[in-house]
Amino acid sequence: MYRRSWSVSAVAVVMAAALAGCSDQVSAVAPPMDPATPRLIRELAAARGVVPFQRPAPVRSALVQLGQALAFDKVLSGNHDVSCTSCHLPAFSTGDGRSLSIGAGGSGLGPARTHPDGTLIPRNAPAMFNLGALRHMFWDGRVEVGDDGKFHTPAGAQLTPAMTKVFEFGSLSAQPMFPVLARTEMRGQSGNELSDIPDDSADLIWSDLMKRLGAIPEYRTMFEAAYPGVKFDDMNFAYASNAIAGFIVDQMTFTNTPWDRFLAGDDDALSQQQLEGAEAFLVAKCSTCHNGSTFSDDKFHDVAVVQMGPGEGNGPALDDDFGRMNVTGDPADKYRFRSSPLRNVELTAPYGHDGAYTTLRSFIEHYSESDKKLLDFDPRELDASLQALLMTNNRQDILANRDTLLTGVVLTPDVVDKLLSYMSALTDDAARDLSHVIPATVPSGLPVDRP
Repeated sequence: MYRRSWSVSAVAVVMAAALAGCSDQVSAVAPPMDPATPRLIRELAAARGVVPFQRPAPVRSALVQLGQALAFDKVLSGNHDVSCTSCHLPAFSTGDGRSLSIGAGGSGLGPARTHPDGTLIPRNAPAMFNLGALRHMFWDGRVEVGDDGKFHTPAGAQLTPAMTKVFEFGSLSAQPMFPVLARTEMRGQSGNELSDIPDDSADLIWSDLMKRLGAIPEYRTMFEAAYPGVKFDDMNFAYASNAIAGFIVDQMTFTNTPWDRFLAGDDDALSQQQLEGAEAFLVAKCSTCHNGSTFSDDKFHDVAVVQMGPGEGNGPALDDDFGRMNVTGDPADKYRFRSSPLRNVELTAPYGHDGAYTTLRSFIEHYSESDKKLLDFDPRELDASLQALLMTNNRQDILANRDTLLTGVVLTPDVVDKLLSYMSALTDDAARDLSHVIPATVPSGLPVDRP
């Protein structure tokens, strides 16, 4: 059991600051501590908004089975060469182990994947864990459900009310509708009927995908089983997207971590070092952005992450990535990206919107004097091909927009060790082996990626 914690007065001060919203007043390093009880840590967690994850309602099995098939089936890609899970591999904890993914036109899997033209997707493939609890999808939140309950996406009016009424899992239901539109991700640059469609005609691409699926009798049967009372010919691609979301919610939601057991009252669920890491996490500014049930505030921050890769078409050379600003148009959102959820985070390297940090330790260390870390970034841990894509001329601009929460944050090596230990307490052991979610076959008969 944990024997070293906060004095009651120290906890009270920090809890009061948290409840008052004065997070910028909280030191980055824990103050001296006196013996206390796990109860006080739980109270501090509650005050900081770090709460248990409530498992969602069960998803009907027919919908899960359909979503599983679609997620692993390359029939959704233009040239039948990549599936959703080619970049979200179960063997790599629903990522691909790469800083920047390789989609359509690539060969191989995970870190060994290559592209004959060297084409890279501009951002890191985020993990699928517990996504149903988030309102914003993608690093820049370009798919979201607003406060008004309406969907806001790059497709605009092409995502019709007839589509959104199908969605059962919030913004996650809309998320799978967009990788199939992207040429570098799934649609391909040429050589198929989808790539011939203009980029601004999402509705036509979705319609042609449904024609593909409708030509496979097994899919027609599976769709109608997943949506009783609806004929396949009356369905649109939102039914497919919603099914993939249902699969993700059912199979990629994990709630049985040591931290969850601790919050539920098990004083022995965490080691002493994990509890000390929990203290540091809750007192430091970490929990200002990494809170809630997912350990993400579902908001956007510039945390001085170095930029590398092909970028999103921003800046003078079109090789920069302005993040959330590309969605909102607001200069205040420049270089802001969504706070990463932290559940199972130890399994999901590399880190950052462009995967510039290959270990969890290096990413935690980045937050200590992040301005200096950005300016002195050491690219040697990166593959040589990525080192050549590292930007240096935008770093002062990144720092000009850096979140003020990071000002003055200094983490000693001892605190980093404790934070790392705490992060391991956010892993559900059931998430370590996901091989059981890979289907033996898919209805199209195309090969299933199985690294």
